[in-house]
Amino acid sequence: MTQQVSSLFSDNNLAVELKDIATKVLNNQRITAPEGLYLFNNAPLGYLGILANYIREQRHGSTTYFNRNFHLEPTNVCLYTCTFCSYSRLIKKREEGWEYTLDELLEMIKKYDDEPVTEVHIVGGVLPQYDLEFYTNLYKAIKKHRPELHVKALTPVEYHYIFKKAKVSYEEGMKQMVEAGLDSMPGGGAEIFHPEIRDKIAGGKCDADQWLDIHRILHQLGKRSNATMLYGHIENFQHRVDHMERLRRLQDETKGFQTFIPLKFRNKNNEMAHVPESSVIEDLRNYAISRIYLDNFDHIKAYWPMIGKATAQMSLSFGVDDLDGTIDDTTKIYSMAGAEEKNPAMSTKDLVKMIKQVNRSPIERDTLYNVVTDYNEVEFEDDNEFKGYLNLPVVQQK
Repeated sequence: MTQQVSSLFSDNNLAVELKDIATKVLNNQRITAPEGLYLFNNAPLGYLGILANYIREQRHGSTTYFNRNFHLEPTNVCLYTCTFCSYSRLIKKREEGWEYTLDELLEMIKKYDDEPVTEVHIVGGVLPQYDLEFYTNLYKAIKKHRPELHVKALTPVEYHYIFKKAKVSYEEGMKQMVEAGLDSMPGGGAEIFHPEIRDKIAGGKCDADQWLDIHRILHQLGKRSNATMLYGHIENFQHRVDHMERLRRLQDETKGFQTFIPLKFRNKNNEMAHVPESSVIEDLRNYAISRIYLDNFDHIKAYWPMIGKATAQMSLSFGVDDLDGTIDDTTKIYSMAGAEEKNPAMSTKDLVKMIKQVNRSPIERDTLYNVVTDYNEVEFEDDNEFKGYLNLPVVQQK
C-alpha cells in the first residue's frame, strides 16, 4: 500500500498541492482546512481511494467491524420540523406515527432475550412525555433486566430538549442519564454545524455549540460517543470541512469520539424532495476525505442500509472500516427516507459473507470495539439450514 501512495509522486499530471497532501499522509501529518477543501474541489477519486485506504490499512489492516444490535424507537412524533426528515410526524398528524409506553418498550427488548445482541440503539422523536424521568426509568429498567446490554441512546437534540424542560444543566442531566445506565451516545442530530445551513434544514434544534457541548460533557464523564454529518443536500464543500474541523477540535480536547459516520441525504418523503441525491462517486469521495481529514478518529463507519450493500462494499476501499450492525428490521429511519435497503435486516452470516466477498476480514465487535468474534475462520452451515444466530453462544439472562 505504501508503494501505491509513493506512485502518486511519479504522476506528472497530479497537481503539486495533491502531492503535498500525499506527503503529509505518508508522514502522519495533519492536513489543514484549506487542504481539505482542496481535496473536495480537485482530488480525483482514485487518488482519494489510495490515500484513504492507506490510512485505513495502517490502522486496521483488512479488519472490518460490525456488531449485533437492534433499534428501539420510542416515537416518531416530533416537535421539530426538519426539512430533510422523512421519519418524524408532526403532532397534528400524530395518528400517522407511534408513541410507545415504557412497558411496551420493555416488551420489545425482551424479544431479544435469547439472541446474543450486544447493543440496543435508542433514538426517536422529541415529545414532552419522553422526559428526564421517562428515560432514566427506561435505562434503569433495561439494566435491571439485562445488565450486560450496552445502552447507546439519544442524541444531543433530545437531551437538549429534555434538560431544558426539566430545568437542569447539561452537566446535571447527563450525570443522571449515566447513573441510570446510559453507556454511550450515537452521533445523530449533528446534520451540518454551520448556521447558514443548519438554520435552514434543522431550525429550532440545538445549535452546533450545544451539540458539541453535550458530547464534551459525556466524554468528561468517561463515556464514548459517535459523530455524524448529513451531506449531499444544500450544503457546499466548505460547510463539510467546517463540520469536520469542529469535530476534530473537540476530539483533540476530549478523545471521546470513536466513530465518524457520514450520512447520505435521501430525498424521499420529505420537504427537500426537489434536491437531487449525491452520486455513488460523491459518496465514496466523501468517505475518503473524511478518513483523511479526521486523523484523530479511530473509525469511519458506513451504514449499509442507507447506501446499499454494493456501495458499502466499495466504501471499504475508501477509508471505511465499520459497517455498523445486523440492525434487524427494528428501525424505520432508513426505509422511510428512501434508503437502498427497504427492509434493513441482515443475518450475521450474510454480513460476514458480504465483507469476505471484497477480501476484508469480518470482526464482530461490541459497542466499544472490543472483539466478540473473529469470523475469519468461522464456517457456517448450508444456506438451507442456516437460521439467524446458529451455533453462536446465547447471552445468559439474569
